[in-house]
Amino acid sequence: MQTPVFDANAPHGQDFGDLPEWDLTDLYPAEDAPELTRDLDWLETACADFAATYEGKLADLDAAGMLGCVHAYEKIDGVAGRIMSFAGLRYYQNTTDPHRAKFMSDMQDKITTFTTPLVFFSLEINRIPDADLEALFTANGDLARYEPVFARLRAMRPHQLSDELERFLHDQSTVGAAAWNRLFDETIAGLTFEIDGEDLGIEATLNLLTDPDRARREMGARELARVFGKNIALFARVHNTLAKEKEIEDRWRKMPTPQTGRHLANHVEPEVVEALRNAVVAAYPRLSHRYYELKRKWLGLDTLEVWDRNAPLPLEDPKTVGWDRAREMVMDAYADFSPEMADLTTPFFEKGWIDAGVKPGKAPGAFAHPTVTDVHPYVMLNYLGKPRDVMTLAHELGHGVHQVLAADQGELLASTPLTLAETASVFGEMLTFRKLLASAQTKAERKVLLAGKVEDMINTVVRQIAFYDFECKLHEARRGGELTPDDINALWMSVQGESLGPAFSFMDGYETFWAYVPHFVHSPFYVYAYAFGDGLVNALYAVYEEGSPGFQEKYFEMLKAGGSKHHKELLAPFGLDASDPAFWDKGLSMIEGFIDELEAMED
Repeated sequence: MQTPVFDANAPHGQDFGDLPEWDLTDLYPAEDAPELTRDLDWLETACADFAATYEGKLADLDAAGMLGCVHAYEKIDGVAGRIMSFAGLRYYQNTTDPHRAKFMSDMQDKITTFTTPLVFFSLEINRIPDADLEALFTANGDLARYEPVFARLRAMRPHQLSDELERFLHDQSTVGAAAWNRLFDETIAGLTFEIDGEDLGIEATLNLLTDPDRARREMGARELARVFGKNIALFARVHNTLAKEKEIEDRWRKMPTPQTGRHLANHVEPEVVEALRNAVVAAYPRLSHRYYELKRKWLGLDTLEVWDRNAPLPLEDPKTVGWDRAREMVMDAYADFSPEMADLTTPFFEKGWIDAGVKPGKAPGAFAHPTVTDVHPYVMLNYLGKPRDVMTLAHELGHGVHQVLAADQGELLASTPLTLAETASVFGEMLTFRKLLASAQTKAERKVLLAGKVEDMINTVVRQIAFYDFECKLHEARRGGELTPDDINALWMSVQGESLGPAFSFMDGYETFWAYVPHFVHSPFYVYAYAFGDGLVNALYAVYEEGSPGFQEKYFEMLKAGGSKHHKELLAPFGLDASDPAFWDKGLSMIEGFIDELEAMED
């Protein structure tokens, strides 16, 4: 469904062509659709039947019986996922619409109630002896395909609570973290920022930080600080509550660190994440400190202020990129890599799988939601015509391609751990960047492209590891008691100077900028996955550039694997190993090489 959307918050009243909107009818025609009522009724019955058939009996099932159980569980998971995908996507289109918020909350309540009888499944699976489970896999190849699902469940065995407590946690989830997440989302979406007498939402105001006019950048930054400061007590309450809730659950589950749950969910070893973190922090002086010193000179400033971090270069053409041109740029880059990759992206543009315009109440940022494996992903953008928005389109379409290819694995095996989920998205960005770089006509154009890519990589690697360190400090400090807004502000500033370097000064009010980062609220410790993905892709792209035989085929096989393989297995065909500390230096050296080239241009 292609619908013209004229963005009221676009700079200078500009529109970018016909921006697509989602057509959610592939999920359900409407919130009162008979198909949705049918699926809710089916789900309630199916969950009760599943419990009646299997509870207390999993340990006695033979291989065929266990396979039937897994298939029944997978079907339930798919129907519940379809319902929540529909409710969630409608909500993100307008988070300030109370009707949509109520609908999502009601669906969440129903799904939680219906699926409570299923809590026994993982608990009983984890009580089956290893030898017995291995015998079932040996006896039935179709069941053995699900071994990674069982492995992920059983990774939680040491942290499993009693059946009664697990049911309680499941039941109260809708009024725990999920409720605080909603409060955060609705507060952020409802914030208004006054710029030159006009009220803007958060996306359009953040967009000012990339404006060519330094005075407008400063105006945007100071207005962000004013509004965040006015609401800081609420944001501190959200973070205090969520961090405390997590600490309580982690303590009961005997998690050794606040990060352990995320590492288990990501199927990644703590030492691998620590090696990544340490490599990036050690590289701060060679990467961000060195680049921002260059940028300070280019802008002709004694020091950079926070509103200069993402400023365009003085020689950068400030023109915006229309939607059709953005589509062409990304599709051409994808097609050069593989015609199949371009073919996989075409339906996103033609079948209402993208929602691109900035609209009042729409959730900020961008994402690709995989929904369920028998439908397709949906991509959300807040497109404002900036070159970075083109890279965001390339990024999210990379996710979409990954999700489409992995769908054949089925509901339980398609989903990739966060550490691998960023692979195709960052690779898609890199393809688009390299295509643009190769077509650069002048030294100045090449310089602008290189600088933009370095900034994106710093934002993805350096900034996200600084975010990770902030979260580690926040959760550790919360264990000692309630944190005031000033306490959280101080933790935020403790990582900013270290990561950005001596070229920067920090305005009063910047200490509150932790408040709007959604990952801290929705997915604690998610952020290192961005750095993981960027480092992995840099190493992967180096293999591609070296002309590794059959790279495209191996790349598509990796994406098709979804969550069915560990990162060691997925990277082995490329001769890469993320558990090797030198692996991360390989990725970081690509960023360093770009900065070397930029420095050489100064001569």
